[in-house]
Amino acid sequence: MKPNECTRRVMVGSVPMGGGAPVVVQSMLNARADDVEANVRQIEALAEAGCEVARMAIPRRECLDAFEAVCKASPLPVVADVHFDPVIAIEAARRGAAKLRINPGNIGGLDATVPVLDAAREAGIPIRIGVNAGSLDSELAARTDLTLPEKLASSAAQYARFCEENSFRDLVVSAKAHDVMTTVETYRLLAREIPAIPLHIGVTEAGTQFQGVIKSASGLGILLEQGIGDTMRISLTDDPVNEVRACWTLLAALDLRRRGPEIISCPTCGRCQVNLIELATSVERRLESVKAPVKVAVMGCIVNGPGEARDADIGVACGKGSGAVFVKGEVVRKVEEAAIVDALMEEIEKL
Repeated sequence: MKPNECTRRVMVGSVPMGGGAPVVVQSMLNARADDVEANVRQIEALAEAGCEVARMAIPRRECLDAFEAVCKASPLPVVADVHFDPVIAIEAARRGAAKLRINPGNIGGLDATVPVLDAAREAGIPIRIGVNAGSLDSELAARTDLTLPEKLASSAAQYARFCEENSFRDLVVSAKAHDVMTTVETYRLLAREIPAIPLHIGVTEAGTQFQGVIKSASGLGILLEQGIGDTMRISLTDDPVNEVRACWTLLAALDLRRRGPEIISCPTCGRCQVNLIELATSVERRLESVKAPVKVAVMGCIVNGPGEARDADIGVACGKGSGAVFVKGEVVRKVEEAAIVDALMEEIEKL
């Protein structure tokens, strides 16, 4: 799979989005919008985890000073997330936003959008048109002749065309729902209707970590495999850092982008003669500080163990209370169970 080369290239700060650029990983801050230090700390943690663009809500005009300060201190481009008040979007563009995110369902209509486009044009920044199933324009939402995916896609596409008719083309579009297949069908429609505009994909309100990751991976995996999506967020009711880790794990599983290690471990069975669950969890925890895209196999018995460990960059095939450590397919040492994790980490450091 390759990134979508049909969409236009949009720059969010120094981050390229669309036009064949790698799929961009995003997250959203959840600190208080008037707390500059808390937001900057969160951005720094997100950047360390691999986030490339951070979005910050500006719920009130009184928060604009804090937003400006965050933009100045942030190591990442900061997107202003604006609802209900176009004046906030205009001011955010003037105060350092790398991109604006507005919702056609609640920003105040097409007339209110024109000065927002002017402000973004003057600042030289793009706009994301973000449509959600829960905040559709009331007239469109009331129509009974359209499915929900058709309503979402229609809202986003019409708004995008309005922007283009007003000579603003630096656009990104999203149209999300909490239902996986509604989201998938919506983005398929958008990819056909507005093929030149980069798409920000995500399942909104996906839930807490376990459910949210599964729902998001199901929907976004389908879209990414089909070449749909230029930037993504996995939305979780959780620490935003976990959103970023989930994004990278999904991108690596699809062989689109890699950042950090991949663990290959078996699900255990009655043949296993070590505490493999604890062993694999310990390896995963120790690998959190490793940035290299290394494949590490932690295998529990002789059925698939030696073969899978041999195929990985580093691996261990376990026997009774011990393990054979492989590096690039060759056994380099045999160690007792208690020494396996340290042995693996020592070999990783040599790569």
